[in-house]
Amino acid sequence: MSDIDAMQGRIMAALDRIGQGLDVLAEDKGDTELEGLRQQLDDELQANAQLEQRVTQLSARASEAEDEARAAREAQAADAAARTAAQQERAQTMTQLDAELQSLRAANQTLRDNNAALRAANAEGVAKPELINASLMAELDGLRAARAADRAEMDVILSELSQIIASKAPASSSDAAKSGAAVPNAALKEDV
Repeated sequence: MSDIDAMQGRIMAALDRIGQGLDVLAEDKGDTELEGLRQQLDDELQANAQLEQRVTQLSARASEAEDEARAAREAQAADAAARTAAQQERAQTMTQLDAELQSLRAANQTLRDNNAALRAANAEGVAKPELINASLMAELDGLRAARAADRAEMDVILSELSQIIASKAPASSSDAAKSGAAVPNAALKEDV
């Protein structure tokens, strides 16, 4: 029996050594798994940080793009308002020109009528002073109407030129105004 006890002791010792070896292997395997998981966690944290940085950059770009789009919309609205104002000014100037031309036509017609009456009176040999006065008044009215029509026509031309200059060189118009090269439209109207 002592052989059996000795064998049993040897088997037990071998099983203990096998168990200890398995424990060591399990610990080694656990450490490598743990290191692998830690490495994966670090990799994921780094990838997450990169993604957060990318999201921040994209958000900044989106914000810049929105600001640029807003500025472009505001510029378009300002341009549209300026065009509308220019069209209204042009329409008003054209209306004024038309009124002045109608006045000129009426004054010229009155002048023709008075001249015809003056010729008729002169042909009869009768010189009527009221016809001469009426003729002179009609001539003065015609000259005034012609001057007003010319002035209205110049206003239209100046308005159109101002619009062309403003549309061709918006940045240089402020420089020209500072240097005194551009004469304001109102100053030109006063001199006429």
